[in-house]
Amino acid sequence: MTHLTFDHIPRALLDCMMQTEKQIRTRQKIPEPLLGLIRYYASVLNRCAYCMDMHFKEGIAAGETTQRLYSIAVWRDTSYYTAEEQAVLAWTEAVTQLNCTEQQRQAYFTQLQTFFPVEDITWLTLAITQINTWNRLMKSFGIEAGNYQAGAH
Repeated sequence: MTHLTFDHIPRALLDCMMQTEKQIRTRQKIPEPLLGLIRYYASVLNRCAYCMDMHFKEGIAAGETTQRLYSIAVWRDTSYYTAEEQAVLAWTEAVTQLNCTEQQRQAYFTQLQTFFPVEDITWLTLAITQINTWNRLMKSFGIEAGNYQAGAH
């Protein structure tokens, strides 16, 4: 497969994606570090090398620890994440993989409600589906990983 660059992606498509990013970022009740964990974990789950590289570098630049980023795939087996972050990571997994039972999904949703009102959960869910879309675009087009510089997008 021929690898594409961002220059090959139509400006209108990128504008649409960036407008959604802007809406997600303006939700004051969803802290940027939490959005960073969502983006990185979904990228790990989707095995998107470009997005993993980007969000790892962005996380480090924002003050996230390498220990937490390296351990995110096994977050349930560590003590590095707060209860709120664990609830968000479980929800990220459920929304990304779509393979949990309705009972599991409801349990994750109920757990999230201890930290967030329903409106914020809808925005968290949009953030998860948005990074899943980015992952699929980058993987489908074969955008190469490794050259991203923190703050470039």
